Amino acid sequence: MEQKNYSVGLDIGTTKIVAIIGRENEYGKIEVLGIGRSRSLGVHRGVVNNITQTIQSIQQAVDQAVENSGIKIDSVTVGIAGQHIRSLQHSDYITRPNPEEVIGEEDLEKLCNQVYKLVMLPGEEIIHVLPQEHKVDGQAEIKQPIGMYGGRLEANFHVVVGQVSSIKNIGRCIKSAGLDLDNITLEPLASANAVLSQEEKEAGVALIDIGGGTTDLAIFKDGIIRHTAVIPFGGNVITEDIKEGCSIIEKQAELLKLKFGSAWPGENKDNEIVSIPGLRGREPKEISLKNLSKIIHARVVEIIEQVYLEIKNYGHEDQKKKLIAGIVLTGGGSQLKHLKQLVEYITGMDTRIGYPNEHLAGDSDQEIASPTYATAVGLLMNSVETKYRNEKRKEVANAEASDEELVLENVPGTESQAAAMGRERKSVLDRWADRLKEFLDNAE
Repeated sequence: MEQKNYSVGLDIGTTKIVAIIGRENEYGKIEVLGIGRSRSLGVHRGVVNNITQTIQSIQQAVDQAVENSGIKIDSVTVGIAGQHIRSLQHSDYITRPNPEEVIGEEDLEKLCNQVYKLVMLPGEEIIHVLPQEHKVDGQAEIKQPIGMYGGRLEANFHVVVGQVSSIKNIGRCIKSAGLDLDNITLEPLASANAVLSQEEKEAGVALIDIGGGTTDLAIFKDGIIRHTAVIPFGGNVITEDIKEGCSIIEKQAELLKLKFGSAWPGENKDNEIVSIPGLRGREPKEISLKNLSKIIHARVVEIIEQVYLEIKNYGHEDQKKKLIAGIVLTGGGSQLKHLKQLVEYITGMDTRIGYPNEHLAGDSDQEIASPTYATAVGLLMNSVETKYRNEKRKEVANAEASDEELVLENVPGTESQAAAMGRERKSVLDRWADRLKEFLDNAE
């Protein structure tokens, strides 16, 4: 198998770590070549709090994926989440020195780079700069300004900010596990890539990714990301409540939640009882399913209300900002019985469960098409896209360099110009990843 023709997504979650290896097939679908998962130890609410344990868990997942696929992994695209993530709106502009020329990719890049220089709070760093509408010479609501004439280029940006230490800790874990960091992506954006259609993004949709430690939210409207938030609760707090409420151990609480849990208490009859084996030498415990669903219901309502507050903060009630496609639920927590109905009841918005199978090749394993793997599949898609972009950029750069060499062949002293022309243009994210690599190398 061709060694270079694949990409790797690594989802470092609170409950599990998933490494997924894949490539794009001739139909533009993602073909999964191997998958590895391990229990996540050392991650709390989406943030690394034990470096050694996290490194071991990453190595475990990666070794399993290597074993399944027979491909050696050297670099990965990783997702970032956690309570420290916040987003803000910012507008910026550049004045072009030559308005007689049309606006090109370089102008947009220059504008994005300018936003990266924003002064953040101490200990924070910009993760993503996502352009929304552009303005050219005061003309508003331009989605794609490339190819237009104009002297002043403005844009509104959605800026995602995170804690430097958390980002560096993730980088450190990856490096210590013997891997290189290709790219770093916000997890709700990765999940959105995997489960949302373009029509939904146009109409307006809220993606709610319920993980173990966090619930991630991403709101799209007119095909553009409008709002992101990370809420520091997830499926684990439900398990914790069951454990406390029923006086049982965590493992049993998790199994109860998965097998018999429901978010709607009215569904269970009073006489429905499940028996749980007691701890060594103790009597088995009988638990009423009605009580179980009441415990789950109380906590789920709390999570949904938090998310709904964020959706209201975005301005969903405003006619222009209305989310016509409603809500898409994904992540492991979305598989809780009757959750869809409860979300519809609380928010009054249309709801569906998001599966990442739309972008997967037809012969993919059924397990991977589950909402649990939505973030991992999204990270893999991001990795495939980054690789493709870089290759295209190299091709363009090489073509420019060779053309330049042909023209300048006989002119002395122009080698450096040709080299400058052929220099690879890097996107903002790539540069950011490079900066992080540089930092990690120096930290050693």
